[in-house]
Amino acid sequence: MEGASDGFEAVTSEGSSAEQSPAPSQGKAVGEDGDPAEKPPLPEPAGTAQSERGWNQPSPSQNLVLPESTEKGTMTVSMIKDNGTSWKTWPNFENQECFPGEVIQQDYHMPDVLTVRVETGSDSFQEVVVKVERPTYKKPFLGGFRNVSTGVEFHNAGSQTKPKKRPDKGIQLFCRGTQTAVEKNAQQQTRNTTSTQMTKTGLYVSNMTDKLITPGKYFTAEEYHKRRLEAVIVIQKYFRRWHAAYLVQNLKEQRRLRLAQEAQEELQKKWEKEEKLIREYEKKLNPKTREDFELLYHDLELWMQEETERINRTLTGGKRKAALFALLEEETQLIACIGMHKLSANLENQQKAILHFLGKCAQPRRWKAFDGKITEMDTPNSLRGKELLEIYRSINTKDIPKDERISVLLTLKWTVKEHECKLTKELVALIDREIDLLSREVKECNLEGLRKRICTLFLQYIKTPEFNPQVAGLIKVPQDPLTLYKNVYFCHSCEKYLPPSEFPIPASSYTIGRCRSCYQLDNEARKRESYFKYRLILEDLRKSEVDYQDDSKIVFLVQLPDMQYLMEKIWNCQSALSACSDLYELVMVRWDKQREWSPWNTILLTKEEADAHLKLCNLHKTYEAPFIYRIEQKHIRAKSYFARIPAMASFLHRSNNQSNANSSKENSSLNLKK
Repeated sequence: MEGASDGFEAVTSEGSSAEQSPAPSQGKAVGEDGDPAEKPPLPEPAGTAQSERGWNQPSPSQNLVLPESTEKGTMTVSMIKDNGTSWKTWPNFENQECFPGEVIQQDYHMPDVLTVRVETGSDSFQEVVVKVERPTYKKPFLGGFRNVSTGVEFHNAGSQTKPKKRPDKGIQLFCRGTQTAVEKNAQQQTRNTTSTQMTKTGLYVSNMTDKLITPGKYFTAEEYHKRRLEAVIVIQKYFRRWHAAYLVQNLKEQRRLRLAQEAQEELQKKWEKEEKLIREYEKKLNPKTREDFELLYHDLELWMQEETERINRTLTGGKRKAALFALLEEETQLIACIGMHKLSANLENQQKAILHFLGKCAQPRRWKAFDGKITEMDTPNSLRGKELLEIYRSINTKDIPKDERISVLLTLKWTVKEHECKLTKELVALIDREIDLLSREVKECNLEGLRKRICTLFLQYIKTPEFNPQVAGLIKVPQDPLTLYKNVYFCHSCEKYLPPSEFPIPASSYTIGRCRSCYQLDNEARKRESYFKYRLILEDLRKSEVDYQDDSKIVFLVQLPDMQYLMEKIWNCQSALSACSDLYELVMVRWDKQREWSPWNTILLTKEEADAHLKLCNLHKTYEAPFIYRIEQKHIRAKSYFARIPAMASFLHRSNNQSNANSSKENSSLNLKK
């Protein structure tokens, strides 16, 4: 037992055999030379014992037979201490039967739990329960020995721990044999069997189709390469000529296209300018909107200033006074003419506004489907609004036959008689009066006043939510007077109570001043300024700032008088680069496109100059120092003016902090470069 324990380590694992003690004189390493069978190492079979070293002493029993009762039982291993040394003994199985001299192999299945007896004292033992861990992988073959007499193989034992895995790099790797192609060179010669038939005895071959070949002049390899070089030079000459002609033709085509595009752009600009002048002339000739009359009064003021200056320069004394008096009379006539145009335009605009309002009442409900199609649905309220709109158009139609007029009036009468009230009774009475007058052949010119009264009362009928429910969400005056009192302001000029939308509040004002009508009347009587062109520039500026999507706010605080001061007093209504004074061609853009627009971060340029300016990355490298200094001086003047506006003060303070931070960064970068 002592000798056997020196060269063998008992391993308790599932699938090990009971034969664990081969004789050293009869054993050889598996796979060694001299083995007559030269049997290669086999994988670990069930029923064999594993060992890492050979045996030095023979085992008491080479073959063990395990009874069936041990398959589900427990195995006891005793540890015996003798003279301070512990020795390992063989497992003791209950009801164990040994058959010496016979080799009987039987499959043994390791139980899940083992009971181990451990000696704790001289006469005391303790049983310890050991759980067996099943291997989750196949153990590698590490070699072993084979008993020559019995033929039993014993494999070397492996470690019970799992092998260390390589870290996963996320890349699928292959061995060299997998990812390397195997190349093989082999020579191959094709066969071309030919034969030549010659004239011989008994055979005649005609030579009519034969060719006589004579040798030419022999030339050396140097002459051959020289001739090839000359041919290459000739080919290069022709190719370079063709390539040069191709490049020149390309450049000519590009130049032609560029000149054609520039000419087209010039024609487009000229056409747009002419269209703007024609549109402005039409606005002055047939004014209809408030902006059109502002242009008329502005031109009238310019004409008055020119005529007054001419009279003061050329005439003196009584002639001067007479000329000024005549000029004043002419101005009065022009103002009266403009007033007549204004009255007719107001009537026309009022009629358009009424039809637009009634058209909204008659519109069906619309919504967009998932496929992008618009779905419309007529409701009873929209159908009612459409019916009233048709009746109103029929009533306002002029120069229609008497029978059709009477039919329209009767339709209106039966429509309004559905509701009994003071308004409908008065309207029915007026309708009966007109029908009676038409039956008496009264002239139409004498019925205009009556017809206007009918239209006015019917429009009042349409605007009543009780008779037209669709109008409830469109009228400006709320039905409840209490809600109107909470949102009304008093105009000290015309002494009217108006909603806040009727008061233009400048950015520099602290209180609510006059209403829009009073501002317009004062402008027509005194200053006669036109904000039409400045309004176009401000609208273009706001659209461009919205495209930046950086939450710009200052541009929406600037009003038309502020824009006029910025254009006239600071930028002199001309481009900073080309001095172009056409306001239709000028736009305002950011001076530094990295910061939001403000009166102290802007520049006035033409549209082409603005496009080129916004493409710049470094302003100090593009523009000269005197030009940059001049622009900065204009920014300082804008700061001094807009600093008085309370709404601009916070933005001005924030802009100063940002500019100081940028200057400190630039200074630090310069110091680092030095």
